[in-house]
Amino acid sequence: MRRLIENRFGLLALVLIASGALFGVAFVSRPAPVAQVRPQAVRAPVESVTAVCPAPAGSRVSVITPPGAGGPGSATLSAIAAPDAKGTDAKDSGGKDPGEKDAVIDRPGLLWQREIASGGGPLMVDATGSMAAGLESAQTARETSGAQRGLAGVRCVEPGADTWFIGPGPAAAEMTLYLANPDSAPADITFMVYSGEGPVLSERGNGAVVKPGGHRVIRLRDLAPSPLIMALRVSTRSGRVAAAVKAVLGEGRGADWLPVAAAPATRVVVPGIPGTAGKRELYVAAPGERDTVVRIKAVLEDGSYALKNKETIEVPAGSTASLDLSTGIGGQPAALVLESDVPIVAGLKITGTGARQDVAFTAGADSIDLGSVVADAQATGGKQVSRLVLSAPFAPATVEVRLLPAKGEAPAPVEVKLAAAHTQEIRLTPRGSKDAFSVVVRPLPGSGQVYGGRVLDEATKDGQLVTAQPLAVGRIWALVPPAVDAPGVVLP
Repeated sequence: MRRLIENRFGLLALVLIASGALFGVAFVSRPAPVAQVRPQAVRAPVESVTAVCPAPAGSRVSVITPPGAGGPGSATLSAIAAPDAKGTDAKDSGGKDPGEKDAVIDRPGLLWQREIASGGGPLMVDATGSMAAGLESAQTARETSGAQRGLAGVRCVEPGADTWFIGPGPAAAEMTLYLANPDSAPADITFMVYSGEGPVLSERGNGAVVKPGGHRVIRLRDLAPSPLIMALRVSTRSGRVAAAVKAVLGEGRGADWLPVAAAPATRVVVPGIPGTAGKRELYVAAPGERDTVVRIKAVLEDGSYALKNKETIEVPAGSTASLDLSTGIGGQPAALVLESDVPIVAGLKITGTGARQDVAFTAGADSIDLGSVVADAQATGGKQVSRLVLSAPFAPATVEVRLLPAKGEAPAPVEVKLAAAHTQEIRLTPRGSKDAFSVVVRPLPGSGQVYGGRVLDEATKDGQLVTAQPLAVGRIWALVPPAVDAPGVVLP
């Protein structure tokens, strides 16, 4: 019996030894673990763009797609139907006036620029394929007399669900809101106005519906007649709308379009302030439910610092406030960095010099990390002076500036280096040519954030004409999120 027990324990020991040996061999010979690579978003070229020029009649319209994308593509310009006599939705929702022909552009890298005859409504620019990546369009009007005297330019805007503007109110200027719906579904729109005294709700209602292929023109005085300054939010409950606002200050005081302002944020950069003389008026809105004290820094040619006695501006909850910065930044190219404990919206009015004044507007904008394209940098004839105002508020930056002419070969691009916390103003002048051109600005690898604007001005015997446009992020690339297997997509 004892020998049997000992044999059993010996057999068990042999089994354990053999199992250990097999486990050791398996452990040593096992394959190395495969590292789990987290899927990344893919950068893909934009293949479709729709933009609306809100009121191109009597203006020059410029359209450009930078070179680079391959394959077929085209951009079509077509008129959106005219509204009825009451300024409501277009009766003809088909999209264009009878007998009017579409224009088709199919050459990237070459500026298309035309003077549009008076009459007619908004113009839709619809691009696909190689003409879509980076496509930009703009309208610019020039008047030398009357209440509309001045240069008035605006970037043709893509339809969206939420758009902000900030500037004078209907008590200080004739403020007109242009709405267009190029989509095939109705746009149900709501308006909200923030004045110096707080939120304003119109007795006539604060909403509208724009039919597919239609547009509306609304006097903001009918929504909110009393504000001297205002921030306006245009949002949709359903659908999308292209929104634009024009300010006419009256005889001898100028006219221009308000650029779309960056959405509320706790840090806002207002770029593209030219180095010409004249009044500079800052507008800031705090659309939330908390008061705030906004801290202001100016980014100038010689560095960044707070302006003496103008370091802050107090903005009550749900209201808009203004501050005269003429003695701080007048006559200097600049950008403003505004910081607040609550989200804010900001913009700035630029007033030209002379016996009869003109105005221009800039507003909070995003950094141009993916590059930026300006369709209208100069018209044929060269009467207007075109400038870029570029700022690197936070870190050194390097950009490539490239001009794309309406005729002939494009000149070689120019590299511009920006020191941290500095602004540069660059006059755009193609050698030996007075033809129209567009401009492409592209940050180079390793560059810090860049903000900027393009300014057009013209000297006349009555006084300076001026318009400005903050640089918008180019619609060149789209980040496509990664696709992964997820049972939750199909499970209830």
